[in-house]
Amino acid sequence: MLPFTNKHVLIIVENLPVPFDRRVWQEANTLKDNGAKVSIICPKMKGYTASYEVIDSIEIYRHSLPLEARGAAGYLLEYSVALFWEFILSWKIFFKKRFHVIHGCNPPDLIFLVAIWFKIFGVKYVFDHHDINPELYIAKYNKKGFFYKVMLMCERLTFATANYSIATNESYKEIAVLRGKMPQDKIQVIRSGPKLDRLKLLPPDNHYKRGRKYLVGYVGVIGEQEGIDLLLESISFIVKTRSDIQFAIIGGGTDLEKLKQLTTLMKLNEYVDFYGRVPDDLLVAILNTSDICVNPDKPTEMNNLSTMNKIMEYMALKKPIVQYDLKEGRFSAQDASLYAKCGDTVDFAVKITELIDNNELRAKMSEYAYNRVLTVLSWDYESVKLTAFYDQVLFKR
Repeated sequence: MLPFTNKHVLIIVENLPVPFDRRVWQEANTLKDNGAKVSIICPKMKGYTASYEVIDSIEIYRHSLPLEARGAAGYLLEYSVALFWEFILSWKIFFKKRFHVIHGCNPPDLIFLVAIWFKIFGVKYVFDHHDINPELYIAKYNKKGFFYKVMLMCERLTFATANYSIATNESYKEIAVLRGKMPQDKIQVIRSGPKLDRLKLLPPDNHYKRGRKYLVGYVGVIGEQEGIDLLLESISFIVKTRSDIQFAIIGGGTDLEKLKQLTTLMKLNEYVDFYGRVPDDLLVAILNTSDICVNPDKPTEMNNLSTMNKIMEYMALKKPIVQYDLKEGRFSAQDASLYAKCGDTVDFAVKITELIDNNELRAKMSEYAYNRVLTVLSWDYESVKLTAFYDQVLFKR
């Protein structure tokens, strides 16, 4: 008998649909493979619009959301609608088959408002800490003030409600201990390691190079703190002296249209392709064609302390990287990356061209990247940690 047979885990995630949210989907499948029944509540978004769907024996309940929020009023509306549906759907699932754990994935730090009602019935709450929201607020608005204090309060209440928490890296674990007052023995670091059966090594498809010699790839959210505007400044510097590099930007987000317009204003359209959110097969095809990949995340405290999935996905596809010199980015990539001075778009551009023009260095970094994923960072290692952690959650009083 599998260890979690007859146990039911409800996962709630508010900011991305499943299975598009790869970390959540990997966690869900690991729990299912160990015998648990898994249900998921998440929003509807482009490409994921079915209200109810069963994929790989995992039940997915999706709810509508307003358009992606901008500003205080927009976020208030989005979070209120999300909480309403999470509350309704949680009870629907509970009456259908009682669950033993609610596994809440932020942002925002509000899912505890749903979980707290089920603790009356002995349901445990696991907080899966994906983003540090107070720092995210500063990154977006460059200020603290009232809403920053509200976010600190919500974060504290989340940790106070949680029976256990998951941190995506050691920096987040430190926040859980110092700011969340969470006992260390209730916290498990589980990184968002890539799953290698999804990120397959394939021959390049030069169609994506648009007739140029080289391709530089990016995948991730297209928002204010992701630094695509900084990347465009670096591209503008590069194309003043050479025209043999094409740039592929994969992902969606609140700033996608704004950045497309900026690209037009900067007269970079012929060098930059925005693909939006794409299926895995197209994402993998473009990244396999890329000669190097980039992470232009802005040097904010949020980005400094956060582990970005894109870094390890690049490495799983044997791609050398250029990024700004941030703490957790350096921990993940180590010698698989060159590190530009924080916020220096010219230095970032120089690092791109240095790497493009050095075949030997690219090859060395590619092998290092892939071996680090194979031996340290892949989901094969993190899934073992998740299974051991859930053994504690489900069976320890």
